Amino acid sequence: MDEAKRPLIGITCNYDPTDRVGIYSNLGTKGQDMNYVALDYADCIAKAGGVPVFVPQYKSPELAEELVYRLDGLLVSGGDDVDPALYGEAEDENSLGVNPARDHLDIALIKAAVSRKMPLLGICRGTQIINVAFGGTLHKDVEQDGFRRHMFMENDRNVPVHTIKLEKGSLLEAVYGRDRVEVNSFHHQAVKDPGQGVAINGYSEDGVPEVIQLAEGHPFSVAVQWHPEMMFDSEEQAKLFRAFVAACRG
Repeated sequence: MDEAKRPLIGITCNYDPTDRVGIYSNLGTKGQDMNYVALDYADCIAKAGGVPVFVPQYKSPELAEELVYRLDGLLVSGGDDVDPALYGEAEDENSLGVNPARDHLDIALIKAAVSRKMPLLGICRGTQIINVAFGGTLHKDVEQDGFRRHMFMENDRNVPVHTIKLEKGSLLEAVYGRDRVEVNSFHHQAVKDPGQGVAINGYSEDGVPEVIQLAEGHPFSVAVQWHPEMMFDSEEQAKLFRAFVAACRG
């Protein structure tokens, strides 16, 4: 690949089959499915030197897999809860909505990217679905499982609220140049048992897994539980996107 060429990076979308997004926004009518994702993701990829491309919901997963083979990298974005049925549990009162169609498409995309050894970045829900794609499990609700609250919706999106401790020798320790980073927090689910070939490389102060990395042999396959794309004024969090785009360029 020409080093001067910007890499093409797919960003997965949320998918709403219930009419609520189209009707609420006055952009659609009843019966129209909608794809949507925060512009923060595209902005961070573009600023880091990549060309962002939104990946919509495909009715046929094989079309998504074909798309992956035309990309240079894949970013799996945040969104709804992962369906507990995918890791052997049931929905309960703490579930914040599930979307099986998106789950299955994300898993198809993730596996296609990994089979290509394509650079992969997961954010929030992206971390959870990557882990589940490889047989891992989740905390359906971290507070229910004895951890402190991690959903700080009352905070501005770029405000850090806690610290992540990174494993020595991990990819993100090298990216950030330190073993601790300050992050925001907008989640209530998290990785519990790591899937096959998945390593936990970072934890919050109260012990919630917040960084995973795939096994050796992948050039850049990492996922974080916080939202670095929301921390638009953080030079530290910009390092993550620059490292990801650089891997995609390679």
